[in-house]
Amino acid sequence: MASSPLSTYENSDASEVGAEEDLKFNDIQKSGKESQNVEGSEVEGATSKWSAFVKRFEFMQWKKKDISDDASLISRLKYSLLCPPHGPVATLFTWSLVIVTIWAASYVILGQVALPGKEVITVDIHGGTVFSILFLLVLAYLGGMFVALVKLPPLLGMLIVGILVNFVPYISVIGEGIDNKWSAALRSAALTIILLRAGLGLDPVALKKLSMMVFRLAFSPCIAESVIVAVASHYMLGFPWKWGFMLGFVLAAVSPAVVVPCLLSLQERGYGVAKGIPTLVIAAASMDDVLAISAFTILLGVTFTDGESTDIVSLVFKGPKEAVIGILWGIGWGLLMILFPPAVQNPQVNRQANPSPLMRSTLLVAGGLLALLGSAKADVPGAGALAVLTMGFVAGLGWRSQGWEDKNPVCDHLASLWLLFQPLLFGLIGTEIKISELDGSTVGRGIGVLVCGLSVRIVVSYLAVMGGNLTHKERIFISLAWLPKATVQAAVGPLALDLANKAIHDASPDKDMDFLEKQRVLGQQVLAIAVLVILITAPIGAVAVMTAGPKLLEKQSSDKTEGSEMKETESLEKGLKDS
Repeated sequence: MASSPLSTYENSDASEVGAEEDLKFNDIQKSGKESQNVEGSEVEGATSKWSAFVKRFEFMQWKKKDISDDASLISRLKYSLLCPPHGPVATLFTWSLVIVTIWAASYVILGQVALPGKEVITVDIHGGTVFSILFLLVLAYLGGMFVALVKLPPLLGMLIVGILVNFVPYISVIGEGIDNKWSAALRSAALTIILLRAGLGLDPVALKKLSMMVFRLAFSPCIAESVIVAVASHYMLGFPWKWGFMLGFVLAAVSPAVVVPCLLSLQERGYGVAKGIPTLVIAAASMDDVLAISAFTILLGVTFTDGESTDIVSLVFKGPKEAVIGILWGIGWGLLMILFPPAVQNPQVNRQANPSPLMRSTLLVAGGLLALLGSAKADVPGAGALAVLTMGFVAGLGWRSQGWEDKNPVCDHLASLWLLFQPLLFGLIGTEIKISELDGSTVGRGIGVLVCGLSVRIVVSYLAVMGGNLTHKERIFISLAWLPKATVQAAVGPLALDLANKAIHDASPDKDMDFLEKQRVLGQQVLAIAVLVILITAPIGAVAVMTAGPKLLEKQSSDKTEGSEMKETESLEKGLKDS
């Protein structure tokens, strides 16, 4: 199949973008393979259909038109309205969108304070909150640095610091002085950062090339562990089925914060590169989190349905309804992120793509906060996480077509924000754990539930990667790499308890307080078990990956390092073709 040279952004249209993707697809695969011809023809067919569709709207594109310097005001106005957005009109709309989005995000966080008016508002806040949060941030960061010195994940030290500030003399004032609403808002902001990074990291082209093994590894262990945890928690802890499955999906998500750095370290040293194992695990990790978080948030929304209605139809369709709302909202906001701020500011002067990374980061983060916190205010809590994931995915897809690589300035900005929010997140999670309030039977039986779920996860992970060209040792390594839990559990583990506390706080006199109190106790148990799984699997998983990797994976020699990514994908595809 012949390939054309890559075109620049200023003279590229949708058909050339499709040709560029086709070129990348062909560069990765060896010529002469029958599978390449079949897949190549599919790409060509899809490209030609998309090109035919776009050509119908060429009259609306400024790329196909030029305007002279002495053009009339009417001609310039018409030109400024051509697509994609550009010029003063697009700049004005971008700034308006930034202001409106920041205000809307402020409203869902601060409430009536962000609304217009002159009335005096009384704000209820726990004394010492700012002092406690700042000192917790510093101590958690230092705890992470100390734990990193012994080659363990920093998040473990941050979590331990959060637990210690609750009962250690002289510093317990830090844990006791944090306002619950501030803590929940900061954890939601951290969850937004995590979800946006996961969404931007999803590459549909790479996922298609890696075939079904990625999907098997992402879905099979997650679903199997969730089911086993639900059954075990129902019979061992007395959880209702909805709470059992909610706990199952909380525990089932693998932690990119632990897995990805370990795998990248092994990849830099050449371990597993020849078979594409780092690519396989990293790609599947994001999809695993998408499934676990999506299922959890839908169950969370169904569990905390507002009102006394027992309409079965409404309850059954509540989850799918929230999923559809979240996906549609995420797609819509993601498309806005592709168009605004404009990639080309003024095509009359320069048609090179030069978007503002700061504006894109601001709009994406503010939109994520608006979706995550606004969905709770709109009584569709299951839609928030899906919306944030989807908007990150759609925005990343569009930005790649505009010339940005997978590692772009927005990803760098989110990584910098994560340096701030990581110690806050894990430190605040630790403060939610009151050692004195932990029931010994809950801890013991909770560990039993974890053992049941992790045992099944290891077996299913091993079976999920069978059928390719991976050896027995490599499949064992993937099973070990699929153990660590941390980031997602820390972010979503407290959400059920937050909603239960909110339900009690907002309850009217006619509410069933015994039922609400039971939900609060269940929320505490979910959070306690989520912390247990972090404390157990994060250090064990990290040590297992780093120590077993050199022993179980083949090392690629240094003279073959150049082009390793291409060889990695080719080798994995060769194995996947037989699966």
